[in-house]
Amino acid sequence: MPRFKFFLSSGNNPVREGDFVWLTPIPLSRHPSVRTFEPDSDIFINHGDYYTAVRNFLQRDRYAIITQTVSQYLHRNITADEIEEIRIFLDKHGEFYHPSKVEAVLQAVKIPFVLNVAVTDVGKQYAQREYRLLKRLNTQYPDSFIPKVYALDSVFTKMDQVETRMFLGEWFEGFSEFHMSLDPSDGKRKIIVWDHEHGNFFLTPHQTMELYRQAAKILTYYYNVLNFEQIFSWHHAAGDFVLTCQEDDIELKLVTVRQYRSMYENTIVSESIEPDSELIIEALLVFFLNMAIKMRIDRLDGVGDIVWSDDVALKGILKGFFEALALKPEISVFAEPLNDGFRQHLLSCSRADFFDLNHAIVRTYPSQAPEVPVIRQHLEKHVEDLYNSIRQLEKV
Repeated sequence: MPRFKFFLSSGNNPVREGDFVWLTPIPLSRHPSVRTFEPDSDIFINHGDYYTAVRNFLQRDRYAIITQTVSQYLHRNITADEIEEIRIFLDKHGEFYHPSKVEAVLQAVKIPFVLNVAVTDVGKQYAQREYRLLKRLNTQYPDSFIPKVYALDSVFTKMDQVETRMFLGEWFEGFSEFHMSLDPSDGKRKIIVWDHEHGNFFLTPHQTMELYRQAAKILTYYYNVLNFEQIFSWHHAAGDFVLTCQEDDIELKLVTVRQYRSMYENTIVSESIEPDSELIIEALLVFFLNMAIKMRIDRLDGVGDIVWSDDVALKGILKGFFEALALKPEISVFAEPLNDGFRQHLLSCSRADFFDLNHAIVRTYPSQAPEVPVIRQHLEKHVEDLYNSIRQLEKV
């Protein structure tokens, strides 16, 4: 049967049963200043509880979860005896999950997966919902920019007093988190990639534009133009997108889907009846403008002040949005492709239309949200630059 080995973020940080780290409580946030106790119950778990719960999850039913998942990955059936070692790397601590990288080692091949572990009541609710959403979207859409998921279960730890909930999913090997940061070489704000294997690096302007193009394309790809369902509650500050870089080319993935619902929850849209063209265009416009605002928000170095991206983002957002829109199936209420019709609608909007609608969208944001003052500070220039960028569509 497989041997288990436990680590912190890398193989250079082994954790052994009974040592200092094993007995230390895990933080319940990516922010070091936040206490380690669960706010509503003061129940906490230490690293040993965490690793034990993960081991119990993977050992359940004679290693059925891990053997089935590895078999699916390798496209052949394997047995638990063929897996020589299972390595658990506690990767980081988020608002809802404490994800680990799980490596199954067999015949000198390391097969990686992610295991999202929830401890708090809110986190466990998110795990249940996200597993279902990821499974649904991977079934519903032919292309995939989100992780596949394989198994969800609950495990009790700390002498059966604390329930954890966890799901096993696809690990995007070679992908890294990124955030805005100050480049010490010139003092300018740029996107830095947290590449723990080869060293952190800043993106070029072209790569930055490409990042925003792909992020906008991914979100628009999963937008349902008929019932207005979309991916909600994504944040650059939370590290929801990750990227890999080969020379000047980058590839982006979205690692989480916390919510997927219609922006018009009180509007009943039948599955069998297409909504009228005006409602489709209206909803698409709100989706696009809201995405364009939120795409420009991050936290400096992931945990610092709220910051706003520079104008290179807009070019990428527009390009990615229309690329994904061109992939949408034909809609009978439109005489022309949706991307052509929406392009004409954008060009018909006045500068005042954009100002009014963008301000109306921002008014729907929670007033206490920390990003709102930053958005308001930059909104007028954002709308002006967006309007001018849209005017360039006439020349396309």
